Amino acid sequence: MNLISRILDQVVDHHAEEAAFLWLLREGAVAAPHYSLVDLAKLDKRVEAHLDGLRIAGDAGWAACVEQLEYREPGEVFAAAVLALESGEAGRIRRVYEAVGAAPEAQRGLVSAFGWVDRAWWRGEIRMLLAAEAPFWRRLGLAAAASQGVDPGRPLLDALGADDPALCGTALRVAARLGRTDLLPSVQARLASDDETVRFSAAWAATLLGDRATAPRVALAFVEAAHPRWAIRALGVALRALAPQEGQQYLEHLARQPQRLRQAVVASGILGDPSNVPWLLAQMEIAEIARVAGEAFTLITGVDLAYEELEGEWPEGFEAGPPENPEDETVAMDADEDLPWPEATRVTDWWSRHRATLQPGRRYLLGHPLSPEHLQWVLCRGLQRHRVAAALERRLLAPGEPLFEVRARGEIQQQRLGSQPGVR
Repeated sequence: MNLISRILDQVVDHHAEEAAFLWLLREGAVAAPHYSLVDLAKLDKRVEAHLDGLRIAGDAGWAACVEQLEYREPGEVFAAAVLALESGEAGRIRRVYEAVGAAPEAQRGLVSAFGWVDRAWWRGEIRMLLAAEAPFWRRLGLAAAASQGVDPGRPLLDALGADDPALCGTALRVAARLGRTDLLPSVQARLASDDETVRFSAAWAATLLGDRATAPRVALAFVEAAHPRWAIRALGVALRALAPQEGQQYLEHLARQPQRLRQAVVASGILGDPSNVPWLLAQMEIAEIARVAGEAFTLITGVDLAYEELEGEWPEGFEAGPPENPEDETVAMDADEDLPWPEATRVTDWWSRHRATLQPGRRYLLGHPLSPEHLQWVLCRGLQRHRVAAALERRLLAPGEPLFEVRARGEIQQQRLGSQPGVR
């Protein structure tokens, strides 16, 4: 092999590695507190640039992806799946499926690839997945179809009655995302399931599909159980669906329990009632929850702590996230890593000067009352976590509408949102 060939191979390998790495970065960005839609779209363009390099390289690009598939990681699966689906070649697609079958946790990359490429590339593949005998592949087919808002039809109905908990859970969530209010009775029938995956998915889905009586309370049971995976998601739908007075009572219930103080702080941001701000200001004095209290304060008031110079310094002696001692096995990540640290005194002073602009007892999101126009603005201009909140709020106002997908390609989201409002 001559020098030019070696250099070209290195360039192609670089494209494969960077496409996988940037996809992993993107996976974190879609739920990050410091990424906007504009930021996400820029990141997506970087991903697409490396994918384009692989496309241009032809067979060499595919060969680089095959080599990366040996790692069986979601990012590598994503890059290979995009090329395979766009090629339409059965052998390439089968190679990706084999990698996912050997490492099921890598399925995230495959589902993301289905959401990335044009629908025209994968219609036949989705039909085959939905018709598969194994629940794993049927579940993947449901998720892949929903990633672009495609209703799977009869396979979705069949999956709602499936005995396999993972398949049924996926079907419940897909029904909710698509706004299938006609399926609400079938979803509600799963609220009493013995399987917690099915029960949570049913509670989340039924709430979004219009159940304001039973489903939110089933969801809150996961908060009471402090479920590590679903407690915060349960709060996110249940408190937005309950009557404001009942939601406030539940917040006070959480706040009386020291071990649930963090959940109470999150709940205050979800409720959006400025009457809870004085309590939130007090929580900013507690290092362990100061940053999430700052986030809740912003969710209610709309103030940018960094822009308004309301950030403080990291408290001396406070440690969060993985310890520096390599022998310490308690390596939980810092969940608040990308949140600003509020300076409680300055934030309190800001609030004293602006509190009259917000009416106690009314719900706010980023400083404005909930309205379709404001929720549209947040979807266009908010940060990702704010956009998640706006998507849920908008959906609860119209249960029969699809849930806006804030994880979709940035360019596609911008097209769906149309012309973007100016900055307030």
